[in-house]
Amino acid sequence: MSGFMQGKKGIIIGIANDMSMAWGIAQSCYAQGATMAVNYGIEVLEKRVRPLAEQIKAPIVMQCGMQNDAELDALFAEVEKQFGKIDFMLHAVGFSDKKELSGLYVENTTRENFKNTMDISVYSFTDLCRRASKIANPGASFLTLTYLGGETYIPNYNVMGVAKAALDCSVKYLASDLGVKGIRVNAISAGPIKTLAASGIDDFKLMMKWNEYNSFLGRNMTMEDVSKSGMFMLSDLASGITGELLHVDCGYHAQGMVNLNHIKESGDMLHEYAGRLENKA
Repeated sequence: MSGFMQGKKGIIIGIANDMSMAWGIAQSCYAQGATMAVNYGIEVLEKRVRPLAEQIKAPIVMQCGMQNDAELDALFAEVEKQFGKIDFMLHAVGFSDKKELSGLYVENTTRENFKNTMDISVYSFTDLCRRASKIANPGASFLTLTYLGGETYIPNYNVMGVAKAALDCSVKYLASDLGVKGIRVNAISAGPIKTLAASGIDDFKLMMKWNEYNSFLGRNMTMEDVSKSGMFMLSDLASGITGELLHVDCGYHAQGMVNLNHIKESGDMLHEYAGRLENKA
């Protein structure tokens, strides 16, 4: 252990299971000496989250949904009671009705799910930052997880892409607001990885293969990639970084066309995808 986060205390929001990016980041922070409070969003997740929290010796493990003000109040009151001040917070929360993540965005997006998606996936970070800033030390770091679908069109992402765009913009406004307190606010835009949230996206395996062929590094991002990057952004190693969207996707976001080293494979995949669209029509 190098101890980059020795003595640091923080909050991890959004661990769902042992494949969550939030869990990977929490592990990296723990390995560097951090102490963390952990939430589980709904009661059914407790049996998955509590054993993980025990592995990182989290002194606080509480149910806390992003739309439940009483649970949010209770979590932050307990954090303040036990920790006093915090040095970092991770927000790894997003939700939308799976049925509205395929087909045409213009046809399949309902008002109810649009509002719910924005509330859980975007406003929750603003709300958490407001609460956390009241008990944060100068130099604290707040981090959220976003995705390339907020910057450009991604098939089968629909309203979640719109939500991620709003989240990306929120990072900049929050960084401005909280910068006067010395608090940094950033986002990591990770490439596709097998998580519980990803299971709701149609043709996800195809997306993974496409990213592998067309990233600069010729591979998909790993959990280790994002966990180390997340720890870095939450630590003092990133003390001069705020308002930033850090891509951890093996360079895929900067690829302007298909990778010529895999042009045949990419062509075969496009042909396969076209066939699936014809079958759905």
